[in-house]
Amino acid sequence: MSKLAILGGSPVIAAPPPPYRSMGPKEAAAVAEVIASDCLSGFYGSPGDEYWGGPKVQAFEAAWRQRYGVAHAVSVNSATSGLFAAMGAIGLSPGDEVILPAWTMSATAMAPLVYGGIPIFADIEAETFGLDPAAVAAAVTPRTRAILAVNLFGHPARLAELRALADSHGIYLVEDNAQAPLGAEGGRPAGSIGHIGVFSLNYHKHIHTGEGGVCTTDDPRLATRLQMIRNHAENATTWLEIDDLTNMVGFNYRMGELSAAIGLVQLADVDRHVEAREAFARRFTDGMRNLAGLRTPTVRDGCRHNYYCWCATYDAGAVGIPRDVFRDALIAEGVPCFTGYVPPLYRLPVFQRRIAMGRDGFPFTLGAPDYKTVRCPVTERMHEQQALLVEICAFTPSDELADRFAEAVHKVHAGAWELRAMSKTKAAS
Repeated sequence: MSKLAILGGSPVIAAPPPPYRSMGPKEAAAVAEVIASDCLSGFYGSPGDEYWGGPKVQAFEAAWRQRYGVAHAVSVNSATSGLFAAMGAIGLSPGDEVILPAWTMSATAMAPLVYGGIPIFADIEAETFGLDPAAVAAAVTPRTRAILAVNLFGHPARLAELRALADSHGIYLVEDNAQAPLGAEGGRPAGSIGHIGVFSLNYHKHIHTGEGGVCTTDDPRLATRLQMIRNHAENATTWLEIDDLTNMVGFNYRMGELSAAIGLVQLADVDRHVEAREAFARRFTDGMRNLAGLRTPTVRDGCRHNYYCWCATYDAGAVGIPRDVFRDALIAEGVPCFTGYVPPLYRLPVFQRRIAMGRDGFPFTLGAPDYKTVRCPVTERMHEQQALLVEICAFTPSDELADRFAEAVHKVHAGAWELRAMSKTKAAS
């Protein structure tokens, strides 16, 4: 075995993997067409046909509806905006509870706070990292308004179970599907199983428009509410004359024509972008099976995993060295990996100090758990001890690179005894 790079040997991968570049001539031509039209945004905030957006926005939404088999697609300027709009669309009110995972991007937990809702954190499953339906069921109270599930790293949560649970309690299921644009469960696209699905078009996702997002739903009432919240709802309520839409407060979550034009091209190529990441992940996984202490990503039966991130579960006792030592050795070999993902969201100051809105602790004053005592054991274990990740969307995937990544993992795994011995020597000195 060659000497570990972290101990002075040559790395398996000498140069950083090339960044993934998805913009090309088709995107450039689409942008040029919009610029030539001199219409960079077709929205008006006042009543009329242009309330619904410009021609590219409407064409993009139509293409999204067709691709995902949904009745309605509402474009927004980010998935964060989409999550905020979703909370408004379901009628979230101050003091209502929303059950969500603690292991996700912070915007997921901020969305309920915008409407005075109370995030209730439930634990995740240990293999695919979605909300554990049993933990969700235990967290439902008369104040629960919604379940906000996250299809983390590209693998669907147990969406059918969560939808059945939501329906049984008369509450909503909203999917944060930012990382799983072609994920699926039981033959149904992720993002279409909940009452509302929220997709991301942020620049480091599978497909992107720089910034952007889409909300999907089969419910026409929810679709109208999403469209209104996106575009100054208070201006349209005098025009649409829909009883339960009066006195809504709207925002400017509108997508521009440039983004929509790029989105049309990216959506047409979504299979190519996603399948390249999936193929890389499968080859990488196949190249490092049966290594003690490393459980490669699990794909649940009937599901499709898009691999926004490749996440292995690390067992320090079986490997013989701490996870962070293993990570540093892999980075030295040229593998751009990281550990932990994000800390459990209930540790954020907004929850620990109750400083969400204003000076007096709103909305936590309406009744909220003591977040200092909240514990999600699987989430904490994954963050602090077990999660070892590679962000596949960040670089250009190839079979050769997947093989080199696997080679680097084998090299570090085989050389763990050297790192263990080195650590003991340092500790004794």
